[in-house]
Order: sequence, then C-alpha cells, then structure tokens
Amino acid sequence: MAPPQFSITPEKEASRSQWLYRQLLAKTPPLAQDVNLSGKVAIVTGSNSGLGLETARQLVRLGLSKLILAVRSESKGQAARKELLADTGAAPEEIEVWNLDLSSYESITQFADRAKALHRLDIAILNAGLFQAKETFNPDTGYEQCVQVNYLSSMLLMTLLLGALKPKPGAPPGRLVLVSSDTAAWVNFKERDARPILPIFKKKAEKWDMQERYGVSKLLGQFYLKELAKRVPASVVTIDAVNPGFCYGTALTRDGDGTLTGALINGFRRIVGKPSSVGALSIVHAAVSFGEDAHGQYTEDGEIRPMAPIIYKPEAQDIGKQLWDETMAELSFAHLEEAIQAVLN
Repeated sequence: MAPPQFSITPEKEASRSQWLYRQLLAKTPPLAQDVNLSGKVAIVTGSNSGLGLETARQLVRLGLSKLILAVRSESKGQAARKELLADTGAAPEEIEVWNLDLSSYESITQFADRAKALHRLDIAILNAGLFQAKETFNPDTGYEQCVQVNYLSSMLLMTLLLGALKPKPGAPPGRLVLVSSDTAAWVNFKERDARPILPIFKKKAEKWDMQERYGVSKLLGQFYLKELAKRVPASVVTIDAVNPGFCYGTALTRDGDGTLTGALINGFRRIVGKPSSVGALSIVHAAVSFGEDAHGQYTEDGEIRPMAPIIYKPEAQDIGKQLWDETMAELSFAHLEEAIQAVLN
C-alpha cells in the first residue's frame, strides 16, 4: 500500500529525533471556533483519569449533549462524573457512567448492546489501554494481557460499536477514534513472519520487554483499523486513529509504580511529556476536526500523519489480511463479519 501524501515520510515520523521535536516544540492548534457538539452523544473509554478524563472534559465544554464515561471502576467513574459536573456546569443527566471491563468479552458485548439502545451515538473514543510492567496472561482467553486489552478486546469493542454509530438517514457519519501510540513505529515486531500470528501471544516471552509488547499491541491495532476501514465506508462511520503523544498526568504506566523502571519512566515523562490537556486536544481533533479524508488514517496535533512505516511496506497487505482472518476467527462468537454487514445494509 503506497502511503498517502503526508507532510512527512513514515520513516521520518518514526525517528526518535522527530519524536523529541514533537514532544518539546510542536504545537497542537486550537479547535475551529465553530465546533459545536450540541445534540450529540459521545462515549469515551478509560475516562475516569488522565487523557480520557481530559478528553471528556473538552467534549463537554464543546456543548456535548450526552457523555458516557466507560470505566472499569464504577466508584472512580462516579468521582470523575462529579468532577466534570462541577467543572463544566453540565446538567446531571448529561453525563452517565457505564461499566466496561476490557479484560472480559462478556462485559464488552453487554456494553455494546447497551450502546445500540441509545437513540443516537455520534462519537466513540477508544482511549482505554494497558501497559504491563510484568508479563501476565488473561485467565479466560490465555492471551498476554497487553495484547488482550489493547488489541483483541479493543478491536472487538470497535467493531461492535459500528451499529450504534451508524447514522440515521440524512445525518453525518459517526466517528470512531482509536487512541494509538508512537511506540507502534518503534517495535521489532518479530512475530510478523509467524503463521499464525496471534497464538504467539499465548506463549511466555523468552525475554519480557514491556515497551516492545505495548508497541506491538498498538501496531496490531493500526493493521486492524486499516482493514476495517476498507470494509466500512467513511460515509457511514469515519474511523481514524490518533496519537496524543507522551503525556504526564496519566495512569497508563501505573503498573510500574514502585519499581525502578517505573520511576525512571515517570521521571523522563515529567521532563519531556506533554500535559494531558494537550494530548487530549489531539484526541478531540481526531473526533471533530476532520472529514471523510481521515478515514483509515492516523492523526496527531490536528494533522493527518503516517502510521508505523511497516503499514506502507509491501508485506503489510499479507500481514493485515492474516491478522484480520485470525481476529475474525478468534472473536467468531461475536459474529463480527455479520455486524459489519449489518452496518452496510
């Protein structure tokens, strides 16, 4: 797949020097002054703290009529709701807390069914993610937890929400945003040549590398998003990914708290990290600032930018199809292909 016309090559975008430039010097432009979300409904996952909470705050301030905080902890979600109500002046009925545990397929399918019952859904932002300091495996599926949550569970939710995001006749397309990461471009991705690919993530790693695994889980998401965007027209649901950058004030690396590695990461993040409010602005741009040209693309700082370089290599077509087929088989209980077809009808 040839890369679209970007302002920067995928290779340069992936370089550490360019990353440092973006972290320290690049500016995220403000939203257009005419953005008004009055009458619209949005879901933000992982929205009780950090980037998710800041994203939710900015959406409400844009006049959003209903916000759904999708969280694993009900009590933390209620605390976030209370904070948002006080901070934004929103009416109590305008912010709801829904339970969502991305470690559980049952929780995901129940959440998606609940979303389908909404009178409308305009925006879904899949922000929740996991960064594992130690290798652990999901007791129900056997997959390593980072791949489970960031890839399999998030792609399940992404696909099941399409039905809720399908607009009524005459309405603009729904917007589905997947929060991605620079780290997807930095991985070795040794699993690329394996056939099948996914079962490797049920095996204990020869040497655990939390940064590599996190990046791989985000790269898998980029492959899936590209494949999904081929099957769902932008005129029905516009699907894009967003990189908020390396931000402080988030709980993403909380699994490393109390460890030397965690302390080093947190210290480095405080030096080069962006405030969560700035990272959240990039996420909001991905939800409101683009048209159908963003479909299947990756955005950052309010601009469409390249995904990981491998996405544009000749081998990407085979890898993408392989992952798609394996993921459809793995999640066959949810009948995802039928769900996609229903959106097209």
